[in-house]
Amino acid sequence: MLQLFTDSDTDFSLKECEEYGYKLISMPYDIDGQTVCPYEDFEEFDYHEFYERLRKGTLPKTFMLPESKYIEYFEPSFKKGDDILYVHFSAAMSGTFEAMNRAVQTLLEKYPERKFYAIDTKAITILSYAIVKEVGELAKKGYTAEQLVEWAKTEVDKFAVYFYADDLKFFGRSGRVGHLTAKMGNLFGIRPILTMNSEGKMDSIAKGKGKADTLKKILEYVRTLQDDIKSHTVIIGHADAYDLALGIESMLKNEYGEDLDTKIVVVNPTAGSHCGPDTVGVCFHAIHR
Repeated sequence: MLQLFTDSDTDFSLKECEEYGYKLISMPYDIDGQTVCPYEDFEEFDYHEFYERLRKGTLPKTFMLPESKYIEYFEPSFKKGDDILYVHFSAAMSGTFEAMNRAVQTLLEKYPERKFYAIDTKAITILSYAIVKEVGELAKKGYTAEQLVEWAKTEVDKFAVYFYADDLKFFGRSGRVGHLTAKMGNLFGIRPILTMNSEGKMDSIAKGKGKADTLKKILEYVRTLQDDIKSHTVIIGHADAYDLALGIESMLKNEYGEDLDTKIVVVNPTAGSHCGPDTVGVCFHAIHR
């Protein structure tokens, strides 16, 4: 048997993991001195309460999982006799995967008959979500681990995401955008448009003046790069900006038809600790990233 794994940085909830047969690895964060493990310390993410705390000045911290925690997650499946396929957020964004690799090596020495596969989505939040969802759908159709890994070699880079953050101080603190850029952006209403490149790293590729102009430019990227957009779910992500996400969904359906398959997803708290509240973005099947 094959056991699928993903992590909470991909925006998958417990309910969705159950639907697609995933086990969920919780990526923790620290908020006001309290360590929280998503979907272990709570079953449903109260995203409004979380992002309201950030609006009031709270700045959460995130940290890596130790090797022992990965062993705790993976060993029961190996012990049961299952192989593992882990579809995870970008390895280029965190050193946590060094600990994971050590844990896997330790477990494979203990269970030499087992196999471990990984698909690096080279992404985080809604871009990871789209790939995790498609892998889950293919696994339901009977794809083997080898077939899923082969699929990922070309398809991972055919999902693209474009997004912006309303308050750049969160990205500025984490180093995702420069400190000066963050201050000037907040002062003049300039919003860098961000994407995830084919190396799994975040890039600032354009700027918009205010929300309307920034969203217009994001939708232009969708228009230019979309590939067979109606055959794949378009994911709209938000960090407690549901009305804005609804507006984006409406604009997409007006352009591509009411039958466009869309899904609105909340940005998970670990990733949200870096992007902050009122972040919005669109993920779609593309010619390339």
